[in-house]
Amino acid sequence: MKNLKPIKMLPARERVAAALRKAIMVHELEEGQELTLESVSDMLGVSSTPVREAFQMLSRDGFIKLRPNKGAIVLGMNEKSISDHYEARALLEEACARALCNNDSDLTELIDIVEEGKRIISEERFEAYSDNNQAFHVAVWEAGGNGKIKDLLSSMWNGLSMAQNVTEESYARMSLSEHIEMLEVFVRRDEQEAGRLMHQHIYRSLDNILTHFNISD
Repeated sequence: MKNLKPIKMLPARERVAAALRKAIMVHELEEGQELTLESVSDMLGVSSTPVREAFQMLSRDGFIKLRPNKGAIVLGMNEKSISDHYEARALLEEACARALCNNDSDLTELIDIVEEGKRIISEERFEAYSDNNQAFHVAVWEAGGNGKIKDLLSSMWNGLSMAQNVTEESYARMSLSEHIEMLEVFVRRDEQEAGRLMHQHIYRSLDNILTHFNISD
């Protein structure tokens, strides 16, 4: 146990941005809704500093519009903007998956994360899987070895992309099975298959998130 290292997680500002980004995508936060530092801080149980930083990130990416001294207003999302978001993620995450197969990166952390995911499922702690999922992706970005790509992906993270009417349990089991399959390919250093599986993994998340999108046409 003494050789185990702490699992890396995203900084607070990026976790806050991820929670808000997902809420906007699935219409838990509606277009035109006002957000304040205080309300979001209370809702997420964090200080105002990471919320302020998250607002800046989301404003830059077109999710919200800042209001001087008054918080922010949620901007509308459409199917195209959501698809663009996941397409960009798929390209970048696929690049990381391919890179780690070629750069002789240490996969110990990824192995530990997947083993912890198995424990979470076996102990039926499905609510804890979200952090394990995040840790897996962060470890892939780290192993890819490109700091710029890692920073971009960190700023785009939006957490679990669960479809409507899907339980935490079924989603966790499905996601973990995909992580296990990817890890096996990473260990074999199969660049082509690693890229294909990661691309498929992200596009499955896109399909899930779009089940929340009510197309009005």
